[in-house]
Amino acid sequence: MADPARAARLAQRIKVLVAQSLAKVVKDPRVEGVTITDSRVTNDLQNATVYYTVFGDDEAKAAAAAGLAKAKGILRKEVGRNLTVRLTPTLEFVADEIPVNASNLEELLREAKARDAEVAALAAGAQHAGDADPYKHPDEDEDQD
Repeated sequence: MADPARAARLAQRIKVLVAQSLAKVVKDPRVEGVTITDSRVTNDLQNATVYYTVFGDDEAKAAAAAGLAKAKGILRKEVGRNLTVRLTPTLEFVADEIPVNASNLEELLREAKARDAEVAALAAGAQHAGDADPYKHPDEDEDQD
């Protein structure tokens, strides 16, 4: 088992190497719009998961996934050439869903803000059902005794 800090450093190095290799070595037009966002390496340094995003529709995303699958061997060779580890980790490419999740979260926050504004508008003209301050205060209790 390797040190988790070493695995994290190796993951960052793999992220940079894969991004550079996609730009310089891989000549597939399907992977031109691919952005490498993150990578994770298992603690035994045998497997690396590389996360990527692609701008475009579902067709572009499917084409990029096919291009990355085809270029997996070339990318692993480039990573192995530039790393100083005994065994080159296998590469697995996973589409990163963080941008999609972030846009969904932003939409939910906009909707909540609009609802809060509606409630605030309703509360501006509302009156209390009972006293404005329904709580007992110590100075009032002394006056009543």
